[in-house]
Amino acid sequence: MRNRSLLFVLCVCLFAARGAEAQFNVPDPAPGEDFNVELGAMFFKPTPEILIQTGALTQIAGGEVDFVQEFAIEDRYFTEFRVVAKPGRKHKIRFSYLAVRYDESATLERTIVFGGRTFTLGVPATADLQWDMWRFGYEWDFVARDRGFVGVIAELKHNTVSADLAAAAVGSEFYEATASVPAVGIIGRGYPHRNLSLTAEFTGFKLPDTISEDFEAKLFDFDLYGTVSLGRHVGVQGGYRSVVAEYFDDEDTGDLKLKGWYFGGLVRF
Repeated sequence: MRNRSLLFVLCVCLFAARGAEAQFNVPDPAPGEDFNVELGAMFFKPTPEILIQTGALTQIAGGEVDFVQEFAIEDRYFTEFRVVAKPGRKHKIRFSYLAVRYDESATLERTIVFGGRTFTLGVPATADLQWDMWRFGYEWDFVARDRGFVGVIAELKHNTVSADLAAAAVGSEFYEATASVPAVGIIGRGYPHRNLSLTAEFTGFKLPDTISEDFEAKLFDFDLYGTVSLGRHVGVQGGYRSVVAEYFDDEDTGDLKLKGWYFGGLVRF
């Protein structure tokens, strides 16, 4: 269903770009496309899902540790920084950084064995969770018009996930996983109005099960957003983003998801 929705949005972006170009006899680029460097700050409020199991972070009743459930983690805002440099009409260099932090306290409602330490039912405990997401990418727009484009993306996604569980009567244990994975995807943008654009992009990576029995991984990132340009140099943006990361490495597994709405601003030079 997600793939069909993405394909539909990309087709709309392509037709909008072609239709806008045919409507004007002279080049008339939209303000949102007339830049060399674009800087953005987005305020993202996702609903998290964080399940982790490791050889050191052992099980709750034989399964993964659901940190959101155990520590009643609530939705909150995080800031994502985005940079796009455009050295040519069809070429873009992309960078973004999103730091997710949760620091919660709770009285445990079940026993957790964490890194060899046992945190028993009824113990007051704290969980410090961090998920840093870096993206370094290149975009080639094989269809580039004054009022939109369709392109492909190749990028490196660097992720660091850590969990620190502590209780005064027990001590603390720390877990961290780091991975840099390549990803490819597609992006499309169209302009219903000269100052309003709609964009959809999807990037992902999945390691086939047949390559290794001891390691599996997948990472999918879907972003759908609209941008209003208040002139050539300033814009506001809002959208919906879904990030899904799953991995299995020997005794370690993780199921991490962030899904939610965001808004922010852009400056262009």
